[in-house]
Amino acid sequence: MRRKLLSDGSKEFKYEIREIVKKANQLKALGLHIHWENIGDPIEKKCQLPGWIKDIISNLAQQNKSYGYCPSKGVLATREFLCEKTNALGGAQITPEDVLFFNGLGDAISTAYKLLDPNSRIIGPSPAYSTHSSAEAAHANSDPITYRLDPANHWYPDLEELENKVKYNENIVGILIINPDNPTGMVWPLEYLKKIIDIARRYRLFVISDEVYNKIVYNGAVSYSLAEYIEDVPGLAMKGLSKDVPWPGSRCGWMEYYNRNKDPQFAAFCESLDNAKMIEVCSTTLPQLALPLIYGDPQFEAHRLGINETTGKRSALISSILGEVQELMFNQTYGAFYNSIIFKDGVLNNKQSLRIENPKIREKVEEWCKGVSPDYRFVYYLLGATGICTVPMSSFCSDLLGFRITLLEEDEAELKKVFTSLSDAIKNYVISV
Repeated sequence: MRRKLLSDGSKEFKYEIREIVKKANQLKALGLHIHWENIGDPIEKKCQLPGWIKDIISNLAQQNKSYGYCPSKGVLATREFLCEKTNALGGAQITPEDVLFFNGLGDAISTAYKLLDPNSRIIGPSPAYSTHSSAEAAHANSDPITYRLDPANHWYPDLEELENKVKYNENIVGILIINPDNPTGMVWPLEYLKKIIDIARRYRLFVISDEVYNKIVYNGAVSYSLAEYIEDVPGLAMKGLSKDVPWPGSRCGWMEYYNRNKDPQFAAFCESLDNAKMIEVCSTTLPQLALPLIYGDPQFEAHRLGINETTGKRSALISSILGEVQELMFNQTYGAFYNSIIFKDGVLNNKQSLRIENPKIREKVEEWCKGVSPDYRFVYYLLGATGICTVPMSSFCSDLLGFRITLLEEDEAELKKVFTSLSDAIKNYVISV
């Protein structure tokens, strides 16, 4: 090419959650059975939607209007429905003009960061969710800026570190919250959320709250929406159908703008988001039509509570197995359906291994392990030896060494078998040298 094609920020587009699939499929082709613990797709894990939800979708599919364009911001009746839900919380009040639909939150996240000035930075949690951290870093042609979630304190954020970074880096214009958190499964206490708002107010920042897991809480936890505690600070919430229906294939997400007129630059940012979607014409119509019918059905709450209860039981079962492994720093989860599991300092090194009987699989794993971080090495050996596919912790913009698993296995006997195998593999791995 006569000119460079890629921006410097393009190298930041990494998504190990799916990258590990490429390696797992290579081993699958060699005869290894894979247990997928890498990606949060309940449907792939055999979650069955109830008939009444499928009936809503199939009935809409018979209606001609489901196949046409909708307004650029989204179906008006659906936006009105969402406003009623949010305004009923008693906090920030919105109108349908404060709701904007996207083709999934990946689309929303990409669009939001792309529109920011390259010098304007959003600080987010670490361990980070890759879609946010990659998009933010790419827009700035730089590494992500993060604040630490502390595994020694239930994965709660280090607010002192956050404020110091905000104070001494004037390029930071916003704070990202993911609540409940991916990848840790932590649910933010209200007192921490209020302190985030206080920091944002004092340093004139806006807040982004990714709430795609907001309805997925269990074992006594309560998850708060940004609208409930944002007060007079500008902010936007990101929500979607993919996890709580669950309907990941719908690719249906939306933003809600709060206090957009409190700051002229934030108002202009919201208007640019609207305009960017207008250029694309609109988001997919059918899921938007389904949304108020699903959420408004009296059966939805019981449906969601039932899944949450089951997820909570899985969390407790995994805790009973992995919580006893001395080499791990383990936190039980209370929201979303992930758990980030950390090895204690000094446990991992670049010489440990697991026995792999198949020589072709062993050769692949040994090749992959050249020059990688110790947690990548563990993940690759675990995959080759047991078929359990996890995601290395250091891929989530973190200097912690560990791995992320899901809480989605529907078969309780299989769940127990897999995590017992994982526990045994950890014990054998750490004593292998």
